[in-house]
Amino acid sequence: MSAKYHRTHHCNELNRTHVGSRVSLSGWVNSCRDLGGLVFLDLRDREGVTQLFVDPAAQPELARLLHEVREEWVLAATGTVQLRPEAMANRQRATGEIEVAVETLTVLNRAAPMPFHLEDQAVSEDLRLKYRYLDMRRSALVPNLRLRHRLTKSVRDALDSRGFVEVETPILSKSTPEGARDYLVPSRVHPGTFYALPQAPQQYKQLLMVGGLERYFQIARCFRDEDLRADRQPEFTQIDIEMSFVTREDVMETVEAMLAAVMREVAGREVALPFPRMSWQEAMDRYGSDKPDTRFGMELVDITPALATTEFRVFRGVLDAGGVIKAIRVENGGEASRRQLDAWTDTVRLFGAKGLAWLKQAEGEIGGSIAKFLNHTEKAEIRRRTGLQDGELLLIVADRPRVANEALGRLRLDIARSSGPLPTGCFHFLWVVDFPLLEYDEEAGRYAAVHHPFTSPLDEDVARLETEPGSVRAKAYDIVLNGVELGGGSIRIHDPVMQQTMFQALGIGAQEAQLRFGHLLEALRYGAPPHGGIALGLDRFAMLLAGAASIRDVIAFPKTTKAACLMTDSPSTVDPGQLDELHIAIRREEADPEAAAGLVPVERR
Repeated sequence: MSAKYHRTHHCNELNRTHVGSRVSLSGWVNSCRDLGGLVFLDLRDREGVTQLFVDPAAQPELARLLHEVREEWVLAATGTVQLRPEAMANRQRATGEIEVAVETLTVLNRAAPMPFHLEDQAVSEDLRLKYRYLDMRRSALVPNLRLRHRLTKSVRDALDSRGFVEVETPILSKSTPEGARDYLVPSRVHPGTFYALPQAPQQYKQLLMVGGLERYFQIARCFRDEDLRADRQPEFTQIDIEMSFVTREDVMETVEAMLAAVMREVAGREVALPFPRMSWQEAMDRYGSDKPDTRFGMELVDITPALATTEFRVFRGVLDAGGVIKAIRVENGGEASRRQLDAWTDTVRLFGAKGLAWLKQAEGEIGGSIAKFLNHTEKAEIRRRTGLQDGELLLIVADRPRVANEALGRLRLDIARSSGPLPTGCFHFLWVVDFPLLEYDEEAGRYAAVHHPFTSPLDEDVARLETEPGSVRAKAYDIVLNGVELGGGSIRIHDPVMQQTMFQALGIGAQEAQLRFGHLLEALRYGAPPHGGIALGLDRFAMLLAGAASIRDVIAFPKTTKAACLMTDSPSTVDPGQLDELHIAIRREEADPEAAAGLVPVERR
């Protein structure tokens, strides 16, 4: 390294113990202030900020140079550490007790005027993403990336200590159904054929178990062409794990130990083991979600028994059709305005509910939108079952069980968030188990796998796979943290006969199975061990540990919600010669402005 910018210390390191030392610092100009008698400059690097000063009377040349310096110029400085006057100390800064009297100063690079002030929190996300390399210099992003680094290292260390081997699996793979659209990569060598970027290493990690590796993990890059939101990106990272000769309990215990180590080393928190467990059905019944946030109450209550003989026509019709009547109790909700109630009604309708009824209690009396349709006994039983108190509000949905649960589950979250920030600094881990193995797809007219077609059914439910497939539960498990699905996995089917039974339940014939999964089915014929695993979202975990609002805040170069990179202006068109080599032609539809720009699907020549 050239002597002119050799650093002896970083900009968050110096304190009163260094007074009298001659030091060299390098970094960016955070701010520059001319106070007449002295010129002060805050120099910033990755670690923090140190104040420098120049006395114009003693060093006029340096003072003139500092008058030219602007924010974000890159400088190298040498000087002597001095103690600040007590009244001038900055107690909010690690280096706030000292300053450096500059002896030499070198401009390493100039900076154009910034497109936004780096500490302006009101800057739009689009602008920050366009200049992501500048956004990184802000106070929050680099610490988040360093937290992510520690998280990844902790995961590797924890799994290594348990005998896991990290293996990289291919990025260019075969297109197989994984639940979302694939990103396709055309092959030049094999015209008219395509690779797919992996949505997950699922089949590769199962093949590694057939190969006898026994314990595999990978910090895996995955790609899914799906609609985006705060916790989704078209390319993301997951902690991928697979184990042989294990039960569901073995996998869950391993993951708990790994997560406990991460929490201890990265978050400085101890978490109680084992984590609580809840069946999928209980989660849906109590919270209306398969990833319940257990940091607060407001659980769903089934008031169907209280209204079993009701004559209220709306409720009677729902009950006669096999539906349920469920409610959530909102503390201090008795003063909710009509406008607020209408907004909540709109929320439940988004999830299929036909409407929202409400009751409230004041001075021991129950009133509300349906109070006049209920008799005294029904009101008393509702009060007993829900614990309704004066000043509280009951919000009620009557519908099919799934609709009632999901609508009230979403409403529960919306009300909790609108009532103030959810509890911070606490980490509620939860296992959700016993998921349905299959769900009926109305459009396709057949059952589909809830997870994937290689998930094992519970042993006690296998007998019903051919006769009552919708009632069969899976050896599947999700790990949930603060209402976010952190990861999910299952014990896999390793027996070819059971796999064929599963395909039959899914309506997948032998020819289709061979076409879609032939390589894996072939491997299962050669002595596949019992195995299972899990994949956890590393981006989501980092987001939760950092207290960030989006996984974009813990990814160095994320995409927008339209899967675009504003910094590199991608996706973009390519040279026609490249398309010719790949035997691809663009289908242009000039009426469509995106088509005119070349951003349309491609077709084979």
